[in-house]
Amino acid sequence: MPAVPLKPEYRPTLVQLLAPSWAKASRVVRVLVTAGAAALLVGVVALTLTLLPAHISYGGPVPFSFSYRGLYREAPAAGAGIDAQVLRRGADGRLLDSFVVAPLKLPPYAGGLSGELPLYAVGYIHALSARYPGFQLQGEGKTRVNTAPAYNIYYSVRLAGQRMYGRDVLLVPERPGAREGVAIKMLTSPHSSSQVTSPLLVATAGLLYKPLRTFSFS
Repeated sequence: MPAVPLKPEYRPTLVQLLAPSWAKASRVVRVLVTAGAAALLVGVVALTLTLLPAHISYGGPVPFSFSYRGLYREAPAAGAGIDAQVLRRGADGRLLDSFVVAPLKLPPYAGGLSGELPLYAVGYIHALSARYPGFQLQGEGKTRVNTAPAYNIYYSVRLAGQRMYGRDVLLVPERPGAREGVAIKMLTSPHSSSQVTSPLLVATAGLLYKPLRTFSFS
């Protein structure tokens, strides 16, 4: 396809201006310039992929999906009982943020989910206190995640020697007799976001906000 002719006022072009210098440049200079341009292009592509939101779709017994940005997907350890996890670590390797989705199964119950989830949370909180050193319950209560009934548990713990804010969300699809759902387990460092200053603010701002806001059952 022939090039569209440029008007005289738009000449000379950058290519025309650089052509004499490029023609006089040595082979070594040309190779270095070409390599530098390629490296710059790779860097721009990598930065773009980092800034764009990523997406996880899980097709297990309880299918779900969510989007995230600024976090990195990490394969769960074998036998960990985790369906999906994304996280962020600092330069020293310490955990800054984590968003983990694990399976949850309620015992047989009568009545609605909104009444069963607080009852189930009693044992769940006891298990958290046994699992985490320095566990301190900061609050709990009913909520909804994209119209599905859920239950919040807010707490603080010490993990690998550092204080972490925690928020777990117990979530089950809203249908009669539903027992299988997920536990969304979120941890964030007090140094991760200036807007998250207590466990009660986990996932209301910072990097964990997007995955929780976009979480939905498929």
